[in-house]
Amino acid sequence: MSMTIAEKILAKHAGLPEVKPGQLIMAQVDVALGNDITAPIAIKEFKRSGATELFDPERVVFVMDHFAPNKDISSATQVKIVRDFAKEHRLPHFYDVGEAGIEHALLPEKGLVVPGDLVIGADSHTVTYGALGAFSTGVGSTDLAGIMITGKIWLKVPETIRFVYRGKLRPWVEGKDLILHTIGDIGVDGARYKAMEFSGEAIAGLSMAGRFTMANMAIEAGGKCGIFHADDKTIDYVLKRAKRPWQIFESDPGARYAEVREYDCTKVEPQVAFPHLPEKTKAVSEVGNVQIDQAIIGSCTNGRIEDLRSAASVLRGKKTASYVRLIVIPATQDVYLQALREGLIETFIEAGGIVSPPTCGPCCGGFMGILADGERTVATTNRNFVGRMGPRSSEIYLVNPAVAAASAVLGRIGSPVEL
Repeated sequence: MSMTIAEKILAKHAGLPEVKPGQLIMAQVDVALGNDITAPIAIKEFKRSGATELFDPERVVFVMDHFAPNKDISSATQVKIVRDFAKEHRLPHFYDVGEAGIEHALLPEKGLVVPGDLVIGADSHTVTYGALGAFSTGVGSTDLAGIMITGKIWLKVPETIRFVYRGKLRPWVEGKDLILHTIGDIGVDGARYKAMEFSGEAIAGLSMAGRFTMANMAIEAGGKCGIFHADDKTIDYVLKRAKRPWQIFESDPGARYAEVREYDCTKVEPQVAFPHLPEKTKAVSEVGNVQIDQAIIGSCTNGRIEDLRSAASVLRGKKTASYVRLIVIPATQDVYLQALREGLIETFIEAGGIVSPPTCGPCCGGFMGILADGERTVATTNRNFVGRMGPRSSEIYLVNPAVAAASAVLGRIGSPVEL
């Protein structure tokens, strides 16, 4: 039987010759991931079950990123629970302040995820690793506890929607714009419990950073995972980092898709997702005069070095508008160091911005950029739900890094071509 990439990966991990959409399988997990919000609950359930050993300490990864560096006593307590557990079980992959970064940027950077993996994380944006040709998805903390004990998980095999992106990208259009355009087309539930398979010549030309961004936001369309075929760019990225062997899967020519959608990328402008859903997208040229109070560049979606370079190229030699706060958050310590070496940090500070240590921070309403009543921010984050980054009256507009930088200078949502 012909299968998609997602189906082939799940079949391998279930020890089956083939699987079909809708089939329930028990699959072996390659990487189990938790953070400072979700891991403490998983640890509590792990202990409550009577378990004393992890299925494989090498395969359990904990990253302290949502409220780290700790913003208050509660967040410090959360991290201590995980830190103590990591010490007790001698976890080699526990990442705290100094070595940590935003989990979904850190794991690929560390080579902990490779093509063909099945990755399960207690965080919805675990779908990010599909950029490497892995099947990765998010679960609840109690599910993570079960995986920590058994190394396995029940899954229903999803149908796959194939998205084909034709043509060459226009200036200042990035992976963020392709996924926002797609979500604007199909809606926030348009791929509910389906694998989103991304392909086409525009995807082949996309950087790994752009692919990570697209896979990351598959969940914003309801996707079970976002997934790419591992090509030469993927292999080049993985070769420099991988800690173990990998296997590349391709969809068969006769694979069955629930749907196939095609997009002409020559017509796609930089996108802006209006409050309060990622599906409420407009081309930047159609936005009108939307004044802003803040611009955030960072997150597991757009905090990689390529994202910072894009923003810095717009900001170089310019100043942020009066009363507009610019906050830049490198996704990992390595990204921060590289940005320092390239002079990007200097560019951000000279433009009037501040640079934070790696953290999820404001994206999840944590810290380092919370809005006040009625304020608006452009953000390179992945969600703009009501109250996500402050009071219910505040507003989040999702954009790519170049548009965020241009908007910080203009004092309103706008394009780099306006500067």
